[in-house]
Amino acid sequence: MGNVDSHRDKYYNVSNLQALFRVLRSEKGCPWDRAQTHESLKSNLIEEAYEVLEALEAEDDALLKEELGDLLLQILFHSTIAEEEGRFTLGDVMQGLGEKIVYRHPHVFEDTVAKSEGEAEASWEGRKNREKNNETATESMKRIPKHLPALMRADKIQRKARRVGFDWDDHPDVVKKIHEELGELLEAKEEGNPEKIREEGGDLLFSVVNLLRFFDVEPEEALNFTSNKFIRRFEEVERSVLNEGTSMETMGLSELDRLWDRAKNKKNEIF
Repeated sequence: MGNVDSHRDKYYNVSNLQALFRVLRSEKGCPWDRAQTHESLKSNLIEEAYEVLEALEAEDDALLKEELGDLLLQILFHSTIAEEEGRFTLGDVMQGLGEKIVYRHPHVFEDTVAKSEGEAEASWEGRKNREKNNETATESMKRIPKHLPALMRADKIQRKARRVGFDWDDHPDVVKKIHEELGELLEAKEEGNPEKIREEGGDLLFSVVNLLRFFDVEPEEALNFTSNKFIRRFEEVERSVLNEGTSMETMGLSELDRLWDRAKNKKNEIF
């Protein structure tokens, strides 16, 4: 226990966490940790970020604390690797972050004023564009990471277009566009052109994202919510089928629909 306590005193605080990673990456450290690179850790970073989101969805503080620690672990890992290669340190990361926060909040740390959330966001974007040398809205769009989930990326692209006035006036215009894109998708299906079907399908999804944006709904969250809802209802249907001693493969669609409606109308299901 004494050894554990000494490690707790020495390492278990923010300022000394990187020292812990230097030990892990040293010759006397862990073979797995030594073998990791920026490239090998990419999937870990993405996975940990999504686990933080799941903890937030669950409203579980203990889990959120743990998952935030796991995400911080990835930041420490990448910073330590960069330090070993003489490129930058964790201190440089923190310094850059502090400077960015101050620079992009002139309405807090300077004399400018932001009277609303919209004005604050516009101030942030203006400073960000100057910082990134984005002279056009297109340049700003191109800087949106291509590895973002597609719905999230589409939403961000549309929001940047809106900032320069390229947007529908109101949501009924978007609804008309959705009907138009659906018609074009069905026409492409009739033609039997796979590339055209893919293109028109993308146009339809892009328009639906646009409509949700008008309703202040995050498309990624909305689709994940529906996917989870589908799984819950499907589980109830499958349980009912098994209780009847049969299988979904042999049961008719009309009967499955009946069980689906019963699962949908369960009083204890919250949507």
